[in-house]
Amino acid sequence: MSLHQFSHTVGPITYQFRDLADLMAKATPLRSGDLLAGVAAESAEQRVVAQMALAALPLRIFLEQALVPYEEDEVTRLILDDHDAVAFAVISHLTVGDFRNWLLGDDVDSETLRAVAPGITPEMAAAVSKIMRNQDLILVAKKCRVVTAFRNTIGLPGRLSTRLQPNHPTDDATGIAASLLDGLLYGSGDAVFGINPATDNLPQVIRLVTMMDEIIARYEIPTQSCVLTHVTNTIAAIARGAPVDLVFQSIAGTEAANRGFGIDLALLAESRSAALSLGRGTVGDNVMYFETGQGSALSAGAHHGIDQQTCEARAYAVARKFKPLLVNTVVGFIGPEYLYDGKQIIRAGLEDHFCAKLLGLPMGCDVCYTNHAEADQNDMDNLLTLLATAGCNFVMGIPGSDDIMLNYQTTSFHDALYVRRVLGLRPAPEFEAWLQRMQIFSSDAQFRLGEGVPPTFRDALQRLS
Repeated sequence: MSLHQFSHTVGPITYQFRDLADLMAKATPLRSGDLLAGVAAESAEQRVVAQMALAALPLRIFLEQALVPYEEDEVTRLILDDHDAVAFAVISHLTVGDFRNWLLGDDVDSETLRAVAPGITPEMAAAVSKIMRNQDLILVAKKCRVVTAFRNTIGLPGRLSTRLQPNHPTDDATGIAASLLDGLLYGSGDAVFGINPATDNLPQVIRLVTMMDEIIARYEIPTQSCVLTHVTNTIAAIARGAPVDLVFQSIAGTEAANRGFGIDLALLAESRSAALSLGRGTVGDNVMYFETGQGSALSAGAHHGIDQQTCEARAYAVARKFKPLLVNTVVGFIGPEYLYDGKQIIRAGLEDHFCAKLLGLPMGCDVCYTNHAEADQNDMDNLLTLLATAGCNFVMGIPGSDDIMLNYQTTSFHDALYVRRVLGLRPAPEFEAWLQRMQIFSSDAQFRLGEGVPPTFRDALQRLS
């Protein structure tokens, strides 16, 4: 590819971009992380020109020019080696701009997008997202349906699931149980019971996994549990006979960033095999849970000069390889150094959801911010509503929106109930039937909360009080 293909002339001025990575970075909507990395556009005019130049590039360039060298990075090798040329053939003649128009066309439906997904690379997805408005990201993502299953079925049309996140600053069993009960009474928990352990060691992981397994078994809840510990702890817990449902791991978009997390592709493959060997799923065998977030590669000094949104999209290639039940971007968690305010967080959340769904991932979002960001809960209400409209698979559910262990603000049980009611969304079908059987939800079309505490939970509530 010659240098002139990374240039664009506006009037008497010709804008030159160093290479494909530079063009991608300059075309990215403004965010603080790219400014911190020194890769952002120098002006709004330069950003628009870069978007125009990017729109004119053929999609095949992303197969010809790797943003991170093939020889140096196993994520690049994964992206290129696993690329499906047959699926790509449908769109191989398009430019980035043409691809946007194709995605927005009425003839492109969920089945079409599902078929073409293996032919789309993360860089293609990131590129087209950079020239799309928020409404474009929402419209296309809504057409992308990705369904996964373990003990229930997640991602079906008209459904929105929730991760019940009962974190506690001392991993106190009573506090965790109280949060679980609170969440269930609001209809939360069909995506997963997911605990971030305050004490991250093997004995504690086994204790928490066993506790959640006992609750799920006692009340016959059609859901799954996960302790969000390092993958090596989970492998060790499985080896000791712990009742592990899902394997969790944070992942990133470059080999160096993943090395900073203490993982590589081989280790993730080992963990998936270990979880599958247990055969604990009842309606499916998706056993992995991944979390990502814009800025993670930059914070590890492992971004290779690539903008943070493109690095984030590359992480989705890692996730796609292992057929996860759940993936979510923790969109505002790293802080204002990477996403400065509510506007940047909202844009990033919509980009991440769009790119992941386009690549065929069961994408959710932790709609969140830290207290030193220029954002508030109204911004999160906006993003939650937009993502649910866009067909997001799941969101978080935490008591009062405030994670008292991780010290950040996210979405509450009430927030999930709000968006389900406003948009007419329902939980996973198996979990919905359980909620009705337990008299937590009514059986009418409105799915109102039941009156009082269900009889089955009264003994549990007395023990907690």
